[in-house]
Amino acid sequence: MPFTPRGTLMIQGTTSDAGKSTLVAGLCRLARRGGVRVAPFKPQNMALNSAVTVDGGEIGRAQALQAVAAGVPARIDFNPVLLKPTSDRGAQVIIHGHAHANLDARAYHAYKRVAFDAVLASYARLQSEFDAVIVEGAGSPAEINLRDGDIANMGFAERVDCPVVLVADIDRGGVFAHLVGTLACLSASERARVRGFVINRFRGDIGLLTPGLDWLEAQTGKPVFGVLPYLHGLTLDAEDMLPSQPHARASSGAASVLKVIVPALPRISNHTDFDALRAHPQVDFAYVRAGVAPPPADLIVLPGSKSVQRDLAWLRENGWDRAIERHLRYGGKVLGICGGMQMLGRDIDDPEGVEGAAGRVDGLGLLELHTVLTPQKQLENVAGRLSLDDSGAPVRGYEIHMGRTHGAALARPFVALEAGRCDGAVSADGQIAATYLHGVFDTPEACVALLAWAGVHDAAPLDYPALREASLDRLADSFEQSLDLAALQAAFAQ
Repeated sequence: MPFTPRGTLMIQGTTSDAGKSTLVAGLCRLARRGGVRVAPFKPQNMALNSAVTVDGGEIGRAQALQAVAAGVPARIDFNPVLLKPTSDRGAQVIIHGHAHANLDARAYHAYKRVAFDAVLASYARLQSEFDAVIVEGAGSPAEINLRDGDIANMGFAERVDCPVVLVADIDRGGVFAHLVGTLACLSASERARVRGFVINRFRGDIGLLTPGLDWLEAQTGKPVFGVLPYLHGLTLDAEDMLPSQPHARASSGAASVLKVIVPALPRISNHTDFDALRAHPQVDFAYVRAGVAPPPADLIVLPGSKSVQRDLAWLRENGWDRAIERHLRYGGKVLGICGGMQMLGRDIDDPEGVEGAAGRVDGLGLLELHTVLTPQKQLENVAGRLSLDDSGAPVRGYEIHMGRTHGAALARPFVALEAGRCDGAVSADGQIAATYLHGVFDTPEACVALLAWAGVHDAAPLDYPALREASLDRLADSFEQSLDLAALQAAFAQ
Protein backbone atom coordinates (compact mmCIF):
# COMPACT_ATOMS: atom_id res chain seq x y z
CA MET A 1 0.00 0.00 0.00
CA PRO A 2 1.17 3.59 -0.53
CA PHE A 3 2.61 5.19 2.60
CA THR A 4 0.66 8.44 3.03
CA PRO A 5 1.06 9.54 6.66
CA ARG A 6 -0.33 12.75 8.07
CA GLY A 7 0.83 14.43 11.26
CA THR A 8 3.88 13.65 13.39
CA LEU A 9 5.74 10.53 14.49
CA MET A 10 8.97 10.41 16.51
CA ILE A 11 11.58 7.68 16.09
CA GLN A 12 13.62 7.05 19.23
CA GLY A 13 16.34 4.44 19.74
CA THR A 14 17.33 2.19 22.60
CA THR A 15 20.97 3.12 21.95
CA SER A 16 23.06 5.42 19.80
CA ASP A 17 23.46 4.01 16.27
CA ALA A 18 20.36 1.83 16.65
CA GLY A 19 19.18 2.94 13.21
CA LYS A 20 17.09 6.05 13.93
CA SER A 21 18.62 8.11 11.13
CA THR A 22 18.17 5.43 8.46
CA LEU A 23 14.65 4.62 9.62
CA VAL A 24 13.66 8.28 9.30
CA ALA A 25 15.37 8.51 5.89
CA GLY A 26 13.63 5.41 4.58
CA LEU A 27 10.22 6.54 5.85
CA CYS A 28 10.76 9.97 4.29
CA ARG A 29 11.50 8.33 0.93
CA LEU A 30 8.37 6.13 1.22
CA ALA A 31 6.21 9.13 2.11
CA ARG A 32 7.64 11.05 -0.83
CA ARG A 33 6.71 8.13 -3.12
CA GLY A 34 3.19 8.37 -1.72
CA GLY A 35 2.94 12.00 -2.75
CA VAL A 36 3.22 13.31 0.79
CA ARG A 37 4.97 16.57 1.61
CA VAL A 38 7.19 15.23 4.37
CA ALA A 39 9.87 16.89 6.50
CA PRO A 40 12.58 15.28 8.64
CA PHE A 41 13.22 16.87 12.02
CA LYS A 42 15.81 16.34 14.74
CA PRO A 43 15.39 18.75 17.67
CA GLN A 44 18.97 18.38 18.91
CA ASN A 45 21.89 16.67 17.24
CA MET A 46 25.48 16.16 18.35
CA ALA A 47 27.76 15.59 15.38
CA LEU A 48 30.86 16.86 13.60
CA ASN A 49 29.47 15.94 10.18
CA SER A 50 27.35 18.84 8.99
CA ALA A 51 25.92 20.38 5.84
CA VAL A 52 25.17 23.90 4.60
CA THR A 53 21.48 24.60 4.06
CA VAL A 54 19.68 26.46 1.32
CA ASP A 55 18.91 29.24 3.82
CA GLY A 56 22.59 29.72 4.69
CA GLY A 57 22.88 27.79 7.94
CA GLU A 58 24.39 24.57 9.20
CA ILE A 59 22.64 21.34 10.22
CA GLY A 60 23.65 17.76 10.98
CA ARG A 61 24.60 15.65 7.99
CA ALA A 62 21.95 13.04 8.78
CA GLN A 63 19.17 15.60 8.43
CA ALA A 64 20.61 16.77 5.10
CA LEU A 65 20.48 13.13 3.93
CA GLN A 66 16.89 12.81 5.17
CA ALA A 67 16.03 15.96 3.22
CA VAL A 68 17.39 14.29 0.08
CA ALA A 69 15.20 11.29 0.88
CA ALA A 70 12.18 13.56 1.28
CA GLY A 71 12.96 15.43 -1.94
CA VAL A 72 13.21 18.85 -0.29
CA PRO A 73 16.13 21.30 0.09
CA ALA A 74 17.96 21.09 3.41
CA ARG A 75 16.99 23.95 5.74
CA ILE A 76 17.89 25.02 9.26
CA ASP A 77 14.48 24.07 10.69
CA PHE A 78 15.23 20.38 10.09
CA ASN A 79 17.85 20.51 12.89
CA PRO A 80 17.45 23.69 14.98
CA VAL A 81 20.04 22.74 17.62
CA LEU A 82 23.39 21.25 16.59
CA LEU A 83 26.17 20.58 19.08
CA LYS A 84 29.68 20.23 17.62
CA PRO A 85 32.06 18.82 20.25
CA THR A 86 35.28 20.76 20.73
CA SER A 87 36.54 18.63 23.64
CA ASP A 88 35.35 15.81 25.90
CA ARG A 89 33.35 18.32 27.96
CA GLY A 90 32.49 21.19 25.64
CA ALA A 91 30.83 21.91 22.32
CA GLN A 92 30.07 24.69 19.91
CA VAL A 93 26.32 25.35 20.09
CA ILE A 94 24.64 25.98 16.73
CA ILE A 95 21.15 27.52 16.99
CA HIS A 96 19.06 27.84 13.82
CA GLY A 97 22.12 27.20 11.69
CA HIS A 98 24.55 29.65 13.27
CA ALA A 99 27.15 29.41 16.02
CA HIS A 100 25.93 30.83 19.31
CA ALA A 101 28.66 30.00 21.83
CA ASN A 102 31.12 27.40 23.06
CA LEU A 103 29.63 25.88 26.22
CA ASP A 104 30.63 23.10 28.57
CA ALA A 105 28.06 20.43 29.43
CA ARG A 106 26.88 22.13 32.62
CA ALA A 107 26.48 25.53 30.95
CA TYR A 108 24.58 24.01 28.05
CA HIS A 109 22.25 22.22 30.46
CA ALA A 110 21.30 25.62 31.85
CA TYR A 111 20.93 27.00 28.30
CA LYS A 112 18.48 24.28 27.20
CA ARG A 113 15.43 26.42 27.93
CA VAL A 114 16.55 28.89 25.28
CA ALA A 115 17.44 26.06 22.90
CA PHE A 116 14.00 24.50 23.40
CA ASP A 117 12.35 27.72 22.24
CA ALA A 118 14.30 27.41 18.98
CA VAL A 119 13.22 23.76 18.67
CA LEU A 120 9.54 24.58 19.15
CA ALA A 121 9.68 27.49 16.71
CA SER A 122 11.18 25.28 13.98
CA TYR A 123 8.70 22.48 14.64
CA ALA A 124 5.75 24.90 14.39
CA ARG A 125 6.98 26.15 11.02
CA LEU A 126 7.35 22.60 9.68
CA GLN A 127 3.91 21.59 10.96
CA SER A 128 2.34 24.51 9.12
CA GLU A 129 4.07 23.72 5.83
CA PHE A 130 4.26 19.91 5.55
CA ASP A 131 1.71 17.10 5.61
CA ALA A 132 3.91 14.95 7.82
CA VAL A 133 6.90 15.49 10.12
CA ILE A 134 9.08 12.50 11.02
CA VAL A 135 11.16 13.28 14.09
CA GLU A 136 14.45 11.65 15.06
CA GLY A 137 15.47 11.39 18.70
CA ALA A 138 19.05 11.49 19.97
CA GLY A 139 20.87 8.71 21.78
CA SER A 140 18.37 6.96 24.04
CA PRO A 141 15.39 8.20 26.09
CA ALA A 142 16.56 5.91 28.90
CA GLU A 143 19.52 8.11 29.84
CA ILE A 144 18.24 8.98 33.30
CA ASN A 145 20.91 11.59 34.01
CA LEU A 146 19.73 13.62 31.00
CA ARG A 147 15.98 13.45 31.68
CA ASP A 148 15.80 16.81 33.44
CA GLY A 149 15.38 19.49 30.79
CA ASP A 150 15.45 16.97 27.92
CA ILE A 151 14.68 18.49 24.53
CA ALA A 152 15.91 15.65 22.31
CA ASN A 153 13.71 12.66 23.21
CA MET A 154 10.72 12.26 25.50
CA GLY A 155 10.98 15.86 26.70
CA PHE A 156 10.15 16.96 23.15
CA ALA A 157 7.54 14.23 22.60
CA GLU A 158 5.72 15.12 25.83
CA ARG A 159 5.80 18.85 25.07
CA VAL A 160 4.28 18.54 21.58
CA ASP A 161 2.21 15.42 22.39
CA CYS A 162 3.50 13.17 19.61
CA PRO A 163 3.64 9.35 19.47
CA VAL A 164 6.92 7.44 19.53
CA VAL A 165 8.31 4.30 17.89
CA LEU A 166 11.33 2.62 19.51
CA VAL A 167 13.99 1.10 17.25
CA ALA A 168 16.63 -1.36 18.49
CA ASP A 169 19.66 -2.95 16.83
CA ILE A 170 19.56 -6.75 17.06
CA ASP A 171 23.00 -7.12 15.47
CA ARG A 172 24.75 -5.91 18.64
CA GLY A 173 22.79 -8.39 20.80
CA GLY A 174 20.42 -8.01 23.75
CA VAL A 175 17.62 -6.52 21.67
CA PHE A 176 14.77 -7.66 23.94
CA ALA A 177 16.54 -6.40 27.04
CA HIS A 178 17.18 -3.09 25.28
CA LEU A 179 13.50 -2.62 24.44
CA VAL A 180 12.00 -3.82 27.73
CA GLY A 181 14.70 -2.06 29.75
CA THR A 182 14.12 1.22 27.92
CA LEU A 183 10.39 1.07 28.65
CA ALA A 184 11.16 0.35 32.31
CA CYS A 185 13.20 3.56 32.54
CA LEU A 186 10.34 5.73 31.24
CA SER A 187 7.55 7.38 33.17
CA ALA A 188 4.00 6.05 32.83
CA SER A 189 3.00 8.80 30.37
CA GLU A 190 6.14 8.23 28.31
CA ARG A 191 5.55 4.47 28.15
CA ALA A 192 2.00 5.10 26.96
CA ARG A 193 3.40 7.34 24.23
CA VAL A 194 5.39 4.42 22.71
CA ARG A 195 3.18 2.91 20.01
CA GLY A 196 5.44 -0.01 19.14
CA PHE A 197 8.84 -1.27 18.09
CA VAL A 198 11.05 -1.75 15.04
CA ILE A 199 13.93 -4.21 15.18
CA ASN A 200 16.86 -3.29 12.95
CA ARG A 201 19.78 -5.12 11.28
CA PHE A 202 18.50 -8.68 11.50
CA ARG A 203 20.30 -11.47 9.66
CA GLY A 204 19.18 -15.08 9.72
CA ASP A 205 15.96 -17.06 9.72
CA ILE A 206 13.07 -14.83 10.79
CA GLY A 207 11.23 -17.94 11.97
CA LEU A 208 13.77 -18.39 14.75
CA LEU A 209 13.05 -14.84 15.95
CA THR A 210 9.26 -15.21 16.04
CA PRO A 211 9.01 -16.64 19.60
CA GLY A 212 10.95 -13.65 20.89
CA LEU A 213 8.67 -11.23 19.04
CA ASP A 214 5.59 -12.94 20.48
CA TRP A 215 7.09 -12.70 23.99
CA LEU A 216 7.94 -9.02 23.52
CA GLU A 217 4.42 -8.15 22.43
CA ALA A 218 2.87 -10.13 25.30
CA GLN A 219 5.30 -8.63 27.83
CA THR A 220 4.78 -5.02 26.78
CA GLY A 221 1.37 -4.97 25.14
CA LYS A 222 2.90 -3.14 22.19
CA PRO A 223 3.26 -4.37 18.58
CA VAL A 224 6.40 -4.99 16.59
CA PHE A 225 5.91 -2.97 13.41
CA GLY A 226 8.58 -4.93 11.61
CA VAL A 227 12.02 -6.51 11.52
CA LEU A 228 14.43 -4.81 9.12
CA PRO A 229 17.15 -6.88 7.44
CA TYR A 230 20.84 -6.08 7.63
CA LEU A 231 21.51 -4.26 4.36
CA HIS A 232 25.10 -4.47 3.17
CA GLY A 233 26.76 -1.90 0.95
CA LEU A 234 24.46 1.07 1.48
CA THR A 235 25.99 4.36 0.37
CA LEU A 236 24.56 6.79 2.93
CA ASP A 237 26.16 9.74 4.69
CA ALA A 238 27.26 8.89 8.23
CA GLU A 239 25.81 11.01 11.03
CA ASP A 240 29.07 11.21 12.95
CA MET A 241 31.05 8.03 13.69
CA LEU A 242 33.94 6.99 11.49
CA PRO A 243 33.15 3.86 9.49
CA SER A 244 34.77 0.78 10.97
CA GLN A 245 35.27 -0.97 7.63
CA PRO A 246 36.01 0.19 4.06
CA HIS A 247 32.90 0.85 1.98
CA ALA A 248 34.33 -0.97 -1.00
CA ARG A 249 37.50 -2.89 -1.71
CA ALA A 250 39.76 -1.71 -4.50
CA SER A 251 39.46 -3.64 -7.73
CA SER A 252 41.93 -6.44 -8.23
CA GLY A 253 41.61 -6.19 -12.02
CA ALA A 254 43.91 -4.55 -14.52
CA ALA A 255 42.82 -0.98 -13.77
CA SER A 256 45.14 1.22 -11.72
CA VAL A 257 44.55 1.39 -7.98
CA LEU A 258 45.30 4.39 -5.77
CA LYS A 259 46.24 3.96 -2.12
CA VAL A 260 44.72 6.77 -0.04
CA ILE A 261 45.18 7.27 3.71
CA VAL A 262 43.57 9.77 6.07
CA PRO A 263 44.60 10.35 9.69
CA ALA A 264 41.69 9.62 12.04
CA LEU A 265 41.97 12.91 13.90
CA PRO A 266 40.36 12.91 17.37
CA ARG A 267 38.13 15.82 16.30
CA ILE A 268 37.77 14.96 12.60
CA SER A 269 34.84 16.75 10.96
CA ASN A 270 32.93 16.15 7.76
CA HIS A 271 34.59 12.83 7.04
CA THR A 272 31.75 12.32 4.56
CA ASP A 273 34.21 14.08 2.23
CA PHE A 274 35.74 10.64 1.69
CA ASP A 275 32.61 8.55 1.06
CA ALA A 276 33.06 8.82 -2.69
CA LEU A 277 36.68 7.66 -2.40
CA ARG A 278 35.67 4.75 -0.17
CA ALA A 279 33.08 3.72 -2.76
CA HIS A 280 35.42 3.98 -5.77
CA PRO A 281 36.56 0.56 -7.08
CA GLN A 282 40.02 1.91 -7.96
CA VAL A 283 40.73 3.37 -4.53
CA ASP A 284 42.24 1.46 -1.63
CA PHE A 285 41.18 3.72 1.25
CA ALA A 286 42.07 3.57 4.95
CA TYR A 287 41.71 5.71 8.07
CA VAL A 288 44.86 5.51 10.18
CA ARG A 289 44.17 5.68 13.90
CA ALA A 290 46.30 6.75 16.84
CA GLY A 291 49.35 4.61 17.56
CA VAL A 292 49.52 3.18 14.03
CA ALA A 293 52.40 4.23 11.80
CA PRO A 294 51.17 5.82 8.55
CA PRO A 295 51.59 3.15 5.85
CA PRO A 296 52.93 3.83 2.35
CA ALA A 297 50.37 5.55 0.14
CA ASP A 298 49.94 7.46 -3.11
CA LEU A 299 47.80 10.20 -1.55
CA ILE A 300 47.60 11.52 2.01
CA VAL A 301 44.55 13.66 2.78
CA LEU A 302 44.45 15.84 5.87
CA PRO A 303 40.75 16.18 6.74
CA GLY A 304 38.67 18.85 8.40
CA SER A 305 38.88 19.35 12.15
CA LYS A 306 36.71 21.00 14.80
CA SER A 307 39.85 21.83 16.79
CA VAL A 308 42.66 22.43 14.33
CA GLN A 309 45.42 23.28 16.82
CA ARG A 310 44.76 20.24 19.02
CA ASP A 311 44.55 17.92 16.03
CA LEU A 312 47.74 19.41 14.60
CA ALA A 313 49.46 18.56 17.88
CA TRP A 314 48.01 15.02 17.59
CA LEU A 315 49.50 14.70 14.09
CA ARG A 316 52.94 15.56 15.41
CA GLU A 317 52.58 13.24 18.41
CA ASN A 318 51.78 10.38 16.04
CA GLY A 319 54.63 11.09 13.62
CA TRP A 320 52.56 12.38 10.71
CA ASP A 321 54.78 15.43 10.16
CA ARG A 322 57.78 13.19 9.48
CA ALA A 323 55.69 10.70 7.50
CA ILE A 324 54.36 13.47 5.22
CA GLU A 325 57.86 14.81 4.57
CA ARG A 326 59.05 11.31 3.67
CA HIS A 327 55.94 10.77 1.52
CA LEU A 328 56.68 13.95 -0.46
CA ARG A 329 60.34 13.03 -0.96
CA TYR A 330 59.20 9.85 -2.67
CA GLY A 331 56.83 11.72 -4.98
CA GLY A 332 53.53 11.23 -3.13
CA LYS A 333 50.68 13.72 -3.21
CA VAL A 334 49.09 15.55 -0.26
CA LEU A 335 45.67 17.21 -0.12
CA GLY A 336 44.44 19.32 2.78
CA ILE A 337 40.71 20.00 3.18
CA CYS A 338 39.45 22.85 5.40
CA GLY A 339 41.28 22.37 8.72
CA GLY A 340 43.76 20.21 6.81
CA MET A 341 44.49 23.18 4.54
CA GLN A 342 45.16 25.35 7.59
CA MET A 343 47.55 22.72 9.00
CA LEU A 344 49.61 22.72 5.78
CA GLY A 345 50.40 26.42 6.14
CA ARG A 346 53.09 28.29 8.05
CA ASP A 347 51.07 29.19 11.12
CA ILE A 348 47.61 29.29 12.70
CA ASP A 349 46.81 32.30 14.86
CA ASP A 350 43.91 32.32 17.31
CA PRO A 351 43.96 35.83 18.78
CA GLU A 352 40.41 35.66 20.18
CA GLY A 353 40.64 32.17 21.67
CA VAL A 354 38.15 30.62 19.24
CA GLU A 355 39.51 27.11 19.89
CA GLY A 356 40.69 27.62 23.46
CA ALA A 357 43.52 29.69 24.85
CA ALA A 358 44.51 32.58 22.59
CA GLY A 359 47.84 32.16 20.80
CA ARG A 360 49.65 31.12 17.65
CA VAL A 361 51.02 27.72 16.63
CA ASP A 362 53.30 26.68 13.79
CA GLY A 363 51.73 24.74 10.96
CA LEU A 364 53.45 22.02 8.96
CA GLY A 365 55.05 24.73 6.80
CA LEU A 366 54.43 23.00 3.48
CA LEU A 367 52.52 25.88 1.87
CA GLU A 368 53.05 29.63 2.17
CA LEU A 369 49.74 30.18 3.97
CA HIS A 370 48.84 32.00 7.19
CA THR A 371 45.51 31.46 8.94
CA VAL A 372 43.76 33.63 11.50
CA LEU A 373 40.87 31.98 13.34
CA THR A 374 37.82 34.21 13.76
CA PRO A 375 34.47 33.76 15.55
CA GLN A 376 32.56 34.40 12.31
CA LYS A 377 31.91 31.17 10.45
CA GLN A 378 31.91 30.95 6.65
CA LEU A 379 28.86 28.94 5.51
CA GLU A 380 28.25 28.67 1.78
CA ASN A 381 27.36 26.20 -0.96
CA VAL A 382 29.67 26.85 -3.91
CA ALA A 383 30.44 25.67 -7.42
CA GLY A 384 33.32 26.25 -9.82
CA ARG A 385 36.04 24.56 -11.82
CA LEU A 386 39.27 22.92 -10.72
CA SER A 387 42.43 24.94 -11.32
CA LEU A 388 45.05 22.46 -10.10
CA ASP A 389 45.35 20.93 -13.60
CA ASP A 390 44.27 21.64 -17.18
CA SER A 391 41.01 19.69 -16.94
CA GLY A 392 38.87 22.56 -15.69
CA ALA A 393 36.58 19.91 -14.26
CA PRO A 394 33.37 21.22 -12.68
CA VAL A 395 33.15 20.87 -8.92
CA ARG A 396 30.48 21.53 -6.33
CA GLY A 397 31.03 21.73 -2.59
CA TYR A 398 30.43 23.72 0.55
CA GLU A 399 32.42 25.80 3.01
CA ILE A 400 32.16 25.49 6.80
CA HIS A 401 35.10 27.12 8.56
CA MET A 402 36.01 29.73 11.16
CA GLY A 403 39.34 30.86 9.71
CA ARG A 404 40.57 33.33 7.11
CA THR A 405 43.69 32.32 5.17
CA HIS A 406 46.10 34.52 3.24
CA GLY A 407 49.57 34.04 1.74
CA ALA A 408 51.57 33.74 -1.45
CA ALA A 409 50.44 30.15 -2.11
CA LEU A 410 46.95 31.40 -2.94
CA ALA A 411 48.35 32.79 -6.20
CA ARG A 412 48.12 29.21 -7.52
CA PRO A 413 44.48 28.38 -6.59
CA PHE A 414 42.89 24.97 -6.29
CA VAL A 415 39.54 26.02 -7.77
CA ALA A 416 38.01 29.04 -9.51
CA LEU A 417 34.54 29.60 -8.07
CA GLU A 418 31.51 30.84 -10.00
CA ALA A 419 31.18 33.73 -7.54
CA GLY A 420 34.30 35.27 -9.12
CA ARG A 421 36.75 34.35 -6.39
CA CYS A 422 39.31 31.58 -6.06
CA ASP A 423 39.86 29.05 -3.30
CA GLY A 424 42.77 27.03 -2.06
CA ALA A 425 46.31 26.57 -3.23
CA VAL A 426 48.58 24.23 -5.21
CA SER A 427 52.33 24.02 -4.62
CA ALA A 428 54.71 25.00 -7.41
CA ASP A 429 55.72 21.37 -7.98
CA GLY A 430 52.08 20.23 -8.02
CA GLN A 431 52.54 17.72 -5.19
CA ILE A 432 50.51 19.55 -2.55
CA ALA A 433 46.99 20.93 -2.87
CA ALA A 434 44.68 22.54 -0.35
CA THR A 435 41.10 23.78 -0.31
CA TYR A 436 38.36 24.98 2.02
CA LEU A 437 35.78 23.09 -0.05
CA HIS A 438 34.13 20.02 1.43
CA GLY A 439 32.63 17.45 -0.94
CA VAL A 440 35.15 17.90 -3.75
CA PHE A 441 35.14 14.16 -4.61
CA ASP A 442 31.33 13.98 -4.92
CA THR A 443 31.21 15.57 -8.39
CA PRO A 444 32.07 12.78 -10.89
CA GLU A 445 34.25 14.93 -13.19
CA ALA A 446 36.16 16.44 -10.27
CA CYS A 447 36.71 13.02 -8.74
CA VAL A 448 38.23 11.73 -12.00
CA ALA A 449 40.47 14.80 -12.28
CA LEU A 450 41.64 14.55 -8.66
CA LEU A 451 42.42 10.84 -9.00
CA ALA A 452 44.39 11.61 -12.18
CA TRP A 453 46.34 14.30 -10.29
CA ALA A 454 47.07 11.75 -7.56
CA GLY A 455 48.30 9.14 -10.05
CA VAL A 456 45.39 7.16 -11.55
CA HIS A 457 44.94 8.32 -15.14
CA ASP A 458 42.37 5.68 -16.12
CA ALA A 459 39.96 6.32 -13.25
CA ALA A 460 36.34 5.47 -13.98
CA PRO A 461 33.80 8.21 -13.17
CA LEU A 462 31.79 7.54 -10.03
CA ASP A 463 28.54 9.44 -9.44
CA TYR A 464 28.30 9.48 -5.67
CA PRO A 465 24.98 11.39 -5.49
CA ALA A 466 23.45 8.76 -7.80
CA LEU A 467 24.77 5.99 -5.52
CA ARG A 468 23.18 7.77 -2.56
CA GLU A 469 19.85 8.01 -4.37
CA ALA A 470 19.98 4.31 -5.28
CA SER A 471 20.71 3.42 -1.65
CA LEU A 472 17.76 5.48 -0.42
CA ASP A 473 15.51 3.70 -2.89
CA ARG A 474 16.89 0.33 -1.81
CA LEU A 475 16.27 1.29 1.81
CA ALA A 476 12.67 2.26 1.04
CA ASP A 477 12.09 -0.95 -0.96
CA SER A 478 13.30 -2.99 2.02
CA PHE A 479 11.03 -1.08 4.41
CA GLU A 480 8.09 -1.64 2.10
CA GLN A 481 8.67 -5.39 2.36
CA SER A 482 9.53 -5.56 6.06
CA LEU A 483 7.30 -3.03 7.86
CA ASP A 484 3.59 -2.95 8.59
CA LEU A 485 3.16 0.39 6.89
CA ALA A 486 -0.58 0.55 7.58
CA ALA A 487 0.04 0.20 11.32
CA LEU A 488 2.89 2.73 11.21
CA GLN A 489 0.74 5.19 9.30
CA ALA A 490 -2.01 4.81 11.91
CA ALA A 491 0.53 5.60 14.63
CA PHE A 492 1.05 9.16 13.39
CA ALA A 493 -0.54 11.90 15.50
CA GLN A 494 -2.99 13.94 13.43
